[in-house]
Amino acid sequence: MKTLLLNKNEIDIAADIIKKGGIVAMPTETVYGLAADALNGEAVAKIFKAKGRPMDNPLIVHISDIKQIDMLVAEFSDKAKKLAEKFWPGPLTIVLPKSDIIPDEVSAGLSTVAIRFPSHPIAHELIAKSSPIAAPSANLSGSPSPTTVRHVLADMDGRIDAIIDGGDCEVGVESTVITLTEDVPTLLRPGGVTLEQLRAEIGEVKVHPAVLKSLGKGMKASSPGMKYKHYSPKAEVILLRGSEQGFCEYIKENSDDKTAVLCYEEEKDSFKNYIVLGKRDDEVAHAHRLFTCLREADEDGYTRIYAHCPRAEGIGLAVYNRILRAAAFNVIEV
Repeated sequence: MKTLLLNKNEIDIAADIIKKGGIVAMPTETVYGLAADALNGEAVAKIFKAKGRPMDNPLIVHISDIKQIDMLVAEFSDKAKKLAEKFWPGPLTIVLPKSDIIPDEVSAGLSTVAIRFPSHPIAHELIAKSSPIAAPSANLSGSPSPTTVRHVLADMDGRIDAIIDGGDCEVGVESTVITLTEDVPTLLRPGGVTLEQLRAEIGEVKVHPAVLKSLGKGMKASSPGMKYKHYSPKAEVILLRGSEQGFCEYIKENSDDKTAVLCYEEEKDSFKNYIVLGKRDDEVAHAHRLFTCLREADEDGYTRIYAHCPRAEGIGLAVYNRILRAAAFNVIEV
């Protein structure tokens, strides 16, 4: 398959591909998404094939108008409306009871569907000109999510119909996912909308155990990003928890030329091989840079990456969640 590289003025071409049952990688404010007509089960199945993604991993449906939600869900509750009014368009996904129009390929056979209204103008225009779109991240399953068109080409060139070049993604980690189908609203995946912001809007919000631990045996993923290992480069990722002194000492004693350190700007001079995540206290930059850093490590030929355990608060919780899964929960106390 020849993959077309389109620019922001060629969205009509991409929309036509979507309407004909094809797949297009589109930019969003979070990461690049792999888009297909959400109401066409055969088209959605092509996403799983292109990514090598297990069919039991549900997808997010993206909309361009709040009115579209009425045909997609069985109930749009008051709390859902409150979150939508505050955070849409933006990096928030809300899981709700699905309507009969949602194919099983999208919901992975669950009775729920995840809905998001992205803020990126290209994504918005593509959806408006085609249909509601099912779109997981535009990467090979399990690898770091793509935040640049170069990342998408590396994983998807020759596997999909087209890619729209929309520049670098702003947020850098996937959307926050909250389910409103349980007795208490529950955070399934942290992202650009923080747990603290959600609680400020609707009160109590639980955190699903799978945010910081592996999904229990036999449990089905009710949201993307809940599987055991995700976002992983080819290199082995190891998280180190402890003081900065302990972090530096452990690395000096356990490194070789094929080891890279994912570190902060202020400490880079302490290491021979390093990739800078951002300044120590700039968690927004950490989210923006994380997947690019993991891909850079592979491009530079490193086989092991050491990284700090991030602070699990604010957007730091999203960074922690992603890097914890990239490390397959391999954490060492130092």
